[in-house]
Amino acid sequence: MVGQNETFVEGASIDKPPLFTGENYSFWKVRMQIFLESINIGIWDVVLNGPFIMINVNDIQQTKAFA
Repeated sequence: MVGQNETFVEGASIDKPPLFTGENYSFWKVRMQIFLESINIGIWDVVLNGPFIMINVNDIQQTKAFA
């Protein structure tokens, strides 16, 4: 496992996602959420709920689970 001094060994930039080393999951989760939302604000909803697409049914927009 990576030691406490090496928390930011990899993924401590805007280009790389945070590296999960198997320790301190709650800290990593928050960092990963922030990283994903920095790419697209709605992406965390996709992670939590799955992808959805908008479809028109009788001229009414509805969401449909992406399969």
